[in-house]
Amino acid sequence: MTAASAAPRHRVVIVGAGFGGLEAARALARAPAEVTVVDKRNFHLFQPLLYQVATAALAPGDIAWPIRGLLSRQRNARALLAEATGVDPDRREVQAGGRAIPYDTLVLATGATHAYFGHAEWEKHAPGLKTVSDALELRERMLLAFERAETTADPAARAREQTIAIVGGGATGVELAGAVAELAHHTLAEEFHAIDPRDTRIVLVEAGPRLLSAFPERLSEKTRRALEARGVEVMTDAAVTGSGPRGIEIGERTIEAATVIWAAGVQASPAARWLGAEADRAGRAQVAPDLSVPGRPEVFVIGDTAAVARPDGRPTPGIAPAAKQMGAHVGRTIAARLAGRPGPGPFRYRHQGDLATIGRNAAIVSVGRVELTGFAGWLFWSVAHILFLIGFRSRLIVGFNWLWSYLTHRRGYRLITRSPAPGSPARADPATGEA
Repeated sequence: MTAASAAPRHRVVIVGAGFGGLEAARALARAPAEVTVVDKRNFHLFQPLLYQVATAALAPGDIAWPIRGLLSRQRNARALLAEATGVDPDRREVQAGGRAIPYDTLVLATGATHAYFGHAEWEKHAPGLKTVSDALELRERMLLAFERAETTADPAARAREQTIAIVGGGATGVELAGAVAELAHHTLAEEFHAIDPRDTRIVLVEAGPRLLSAFPERLSEKTRRALEARGVEVMTDAAVTGSGPRGIEIGERTIEAATVIWAAGVQASPAARWLGAEADRAGRAQVAPDLSVPGRPEVFVIGDTAAVARPDGRPTPGIAPAAKQMGAHVGRTIAARLAGRPGPGPFRYRHQGDLATIGRNAAIVSVGRVELTGFAGWLFWSVAHILFLIGFRSRLIVGFNWLWSYLTHRRGYRLITRSPAPGSPARADPATGEA
């Protein structure tokens, strides 16, 4: 064995197996490196469709794939199930699962979580939607609320159980509102006797002046009208000032709701703090043009964890295409360094458009100068998301489920698998992903 062949290979550690982390790993498939992907879960999640798990349209397995399976054909990559809790950049080690993982190059793609704007206590009563456990918990909260409404004789209590408040008028909030309206007003419409699910009050609350601020204003207005036509009460210029067991507060006004869903803002993972790097107000690490940390060229930060400005000064959006582009760019940069050739240069985000679905036969699409609404927008949105899924099986299953739901208004994943104490919401089991 020669000295060259005995030399250890360059160690690349990627923390986070989301869109960005997996794309970085794939870009290193031919690089002379040992790639380790670390994640606290053993699966990659297609988060844009998580709201459909929460509203019983899809099962978790339809939008999640085992990380080991995704990396099984990449000979220089391995997966490690562990939760990263810190980084020692001087020793070049990641602390994860009670052990130190050494690296030569580090890629942090640790994502983001919910932001409650300094009110962490709101989370107990207004959970967000970032994980499979979140989705299953919300699904059970909504279904249990209907069951409680069916058995109570108190009109006020019944009205509260049949009120669902969604905080945040971005894409997640809008898509949730449309899906919840479909669930309540169509899927469940004929399944109860003491109540009429079509009487369910769905309130979408946005602190800003309009929904979907990233879209042109005319599309935001079309979105509002489409939601209102589906029975959703839209409130703009309405900042939530409190959240508790009875519902939410907007100034002096209280909206009593048994189910509150938080879709207003995100907070980056603590990656910037681990590195001692400068961060913006959302906790995202400020990075150099090549997405490395200033003063730490061996450390890269991507996805929702990084603050990356576009050439016009606007921030790069926290969406899947942006994370994938960053991951691919960093992977190519590392591969070029190892090959001793020039890298791809500064990262430049290529915006591919904005999409949001409002419900059955309705979505809005803004791609360059092309704008689609109504059925055409919904069809474009559906095809784009199916193509974005991993593997033929997932595309087939999701496509079939959407077709079945479209033709029948049915949603087959309406399971309540726990028996909580009366009046208390069920929580999903984070270990198994089952509610």
